Amino acid sequence: MKKWLLMVSAGICMGSVSFAQTKQIQFEKYTLPNGLKVILHQDKSAPVVAVSALYHVGSKNEDTARTGFAHFFEHLMFEGSEYVKRGDFDKYVSNAGGYNNANTTQDRTYYFELFPSNQFALGLWLESERMLHAKIEDIGVNTQKEVVKEEKRQRVDNQPYGTIIGNVFSRAFKVHPYRWQPIGSLEHLSRAKLQDFKDFYATFYVPNNCVLSVAGDIDIEATKKVINDYFATIPKGTIEIPRPNIVEPPLGEEVRDVIEDNIQLPAVIQAYRAPKQGSDEYYAFNVLSTILSGGSSSRLNKTIVDDKQLAVASGAFNYALEDAGLFITYGIANAGVKPEVLETNIDSVINAVKTTLVGEKEFQKVKNQTTTAFVTRNATMEGIAETLANYEVYFGDANLINTELTKFNKVTREDLLNVAKKYLNKDNRVVLYYVPKGSKK
Repeated sequence: MKKWLLMVSAGICMGSVSFAQTKQIQFEKYTLPNGLKVILHQDKSAPVVAVSALYHVGSKNEDTARTGFAHFFEHLMFEGSEYVKRGDFDKYVSNAGGYNNANTTQDRTYYFELFPSNQFALGLWLESERMLHAKIEDIGVNTQKEVVKEEKRQRVDNQPYGTIIGNVFSRAFKVHPYRWQPIGSLEHLSRAKLQDFKDFYATFYVPNNCVLSVAGDIDIEATKKVINDYFATIPKGTIEIPRPNIVEPPLGEEVRDVIEDNIQLPAVIQAYRAPKQGSDEYYAFNVLSTILSGGSSSRLNKTIVDDKQLAVASGAFNYALEDAGLFITYGIANAGVKPEVLETNIDSVINAVKTTLVGEKEFQKVKNQTTTAFVTRNATMEGIAETLANYEVYFGDANLINTELTKFNKVTREDLLNVAKKYLNKDNRVVLYYVPKGSKK
């Protein structure tokens, strides 16, 4: 439960961007002839540099018979390359005093290294090796298959409430690739041939499908030269990159299910179909999630957890993606509280934002909360590098890091009321009851 709640909290923070910004983030952007987009941000306040590579490939780009490939490659790309021996990728980073990691979503795969500034060129070399000639061979593929299987066991199958997001998405989406999660199908990975992995690499791990973002204590011109030396000769991809253009039809009716899980306390999850990221309604939903779930005095926590003591935890977050989104509310029931009672009370809180304008004082509080969230997100070089790359990939406009706040400033109390009325309806949602094993009627 703790791990899932941490993920929820992270989603809330990422969705709650500020209404005010202390300073402009200066950057330079250009594109190499092979299609690689490069973004450079100089900040000499600390001797650190973040080197990141964001590939515009996630689980939604996968073949229906080859799910899990995007996430699998997140692991496989650490297996080494023509000039990096197996197992040495992490050693290069740690021996230089750095840190590295990666993650995969439905829409993209992201890699980064954080180095002392005198080692930034090492990060660029490692990312060029990953892009140019990563090793796609049986030994690495077989090793990472076992790693992914163990990850699924730990984070999904054997984690209390660990299947919630997968069960929600599979019911909320019927035709769009969002219906499966990035972890994908282990059966698909097991049946895949080596050539399938090589084909995936040749299609997606190409410079014209990547944004290279570098932020920190760098000299811009010197960095450009290193980037040119390592990346300019990498061939542009020649295979058309699959981009799904499926439009999910309206849900049309409430979808309900009961899931037995290895838990002690029941949970109620409601997932409303919601707008994709970047739309005007998306910003209103992010503000609404903070009204409902932004801290101890938020509506769900105050009403469901503190006042009525029906749940040990309750909240909401806007799970917005490139093509569509879900607005998810949840509650983990207190001992002895039936899911039906918990759901009725969550509905009561939701119905209130559909019928009554948020008060001015509460609205101002949310502005203050989102300001703090934004400052925190862009307080590190890695955070800035990722934000710049995200904006460039999703919207073709890295400068949203400086201008997006005007979109939040335009959100009014009336906007919150309107999106709640439009989307937070029973015929537009999935409702799941999570119950202890053996208690399902």
